[in-house]
Amino acid sequence: MHTLDQLRAGKLAGTTHLDLSEGLTEFPAEIFELADTLEILNLSGNKLSDLPPDLGRLHKLRILFCSNNEFTSVPEVLGQCPQLSMVGFKANQIQTLPAAALTPALRWLILTDNQLTNLPPELGNCKYLQKLMLAGNQLTELPASMAACTRLELVRIAANRFKALPEWLLSLPRLSWLAYAGNPFSEAAEQAAVVQHPITTIDWAALTLQQQLGEGASGVIYQGQWQRENASPQAVAVKLFKGAVTSDGLPRSEMAACISAGAHPNLIAVGGKIGGHPAGAEGLVLELIDPAFGNLAGPPSFVTCTRDIYDPETIFSVEDALHIAAGIAGAAEHLHERGIMHGDLYAHNILTAEGGVSMLSDFGAACFFDPENVATAHALQRLEVRAFGCLLEELLDRCPDSDAIDGLKNLQQQCAQPNAAARPLFAEIRQALDLTPGPSPRGEGSQTILK
Repeated sequence: MHTLDQLRAGKLAGTTHLDLSEGLTEFPAEIFELADTLEILNLSGNKLSDLPPDLGRLHKLRILFCSNNEFTSVPEVLGQCPQLSMVGFKANQIQTLPAAALTPALRWLILTDNQLTNLPPELGNCKYLQKLMLAGNQLTELPASMAACTRLELVRIAANRFKALPEWLLSLPRLSWLAYAGNPFSEAAEQAAVVQHPITTIDWAALTLQQQLGEGASGVIYQGQWQRENASPQAVAVKLFKGAVTSDGLPRSEMAACISAGAHPNLIAVGGKIGGHPAGAEGLVLELIDPAFGNLAGPPSFVTCTRDIYDPETIFSVEDALHIAAGIAGAAEHLHERGIMHGDLYAHNILTAEGGVSMLSDFGAACFFDPENVATAHALQRLEVRAFGCLLEELLDRCPDSDAIDGLKNLQQQCAQPNAAARPLFAEIRQALDLTPGPSPRGEGSQTILK
């Protein structure tokens, strides 16, 4: 984080990345002195409500964050910044997105947690758009013109007012990660899933929290002890939800998906939901994962946009790549059978251990569908199949012996093909992987074998 004093003293000359969060009410004119070098500008956490009309003077600006400010409209001047490809105005009070504000190079637009009721049809002209974050607004539809956004891969429209999913959305050739929980059209499916899959309530008094293991947008995870009646204390993980809308969706939908997912060897087991918390917080008691597990990859960067970042030294054997693919395919098939779409099937949400043992985690973007509405259910599942195709591609790219598994390359191409309706479902994918029933990633029995 930089300071205004540093900027005014000329100590930031030549910088390419500027972070200023000092309760600013006006755009500091001194920023223009960085016009020949500045590429990333973060003005989040201030009190700004407008940007200067000559913002285009920052001719190298590629990324702009103005989250947690006081904007009521996305400034039209953004359209004068030809290289601006990533725009973030999360958690303002934005009610309008003017067509003039859409930049010609736009790839990634973040308008989460605002007050938008509609979007301009000109959004369909954003031919480079890959990532669109709109959770927590008041939208009832997306412009039909957006069917032309054929590079769109990730869409977040959770916690809005949609009465139906746009049909064209399910036919986009690259769409892979979709989150829509918390809309009127999805409420019935979510409630039905919760009713069909009841779970034990665990009294808060039976839990003892220990060290914090991690914190995400939706909640905080702790290691803890669960003292069950007439039994020895059990080491568990405890997730307490924050309750606010996240970039992916609603914590209550995440909790509902975790509970409804049920037991599967490649999913983190849920022991029960928490009851009797003194502050009324909601939470889950989860299986404590062996520390030998780690994330398969890191999340996307500003540059990669929708694709995960792997350690440069990452290499997979053919056997490990197959085990990872088989485990995740099995988990996804299981979820789809229960009317749940994960919504964020990414390597950074996959935990792996030695031998390619894998577990699919993080249900923050999960949403529900009615399996009996076959056409829509299959269309949604095939979106997630493309995400799986991206995962297969990443595994194969890091598998020196991948020439020995041409069948997996063919499967990857089928999963990622632009004609969404022609992609296989996960039941077919599992057959293509020639699975035989295998053990749990928790070491119960022998591992899954792929012939």
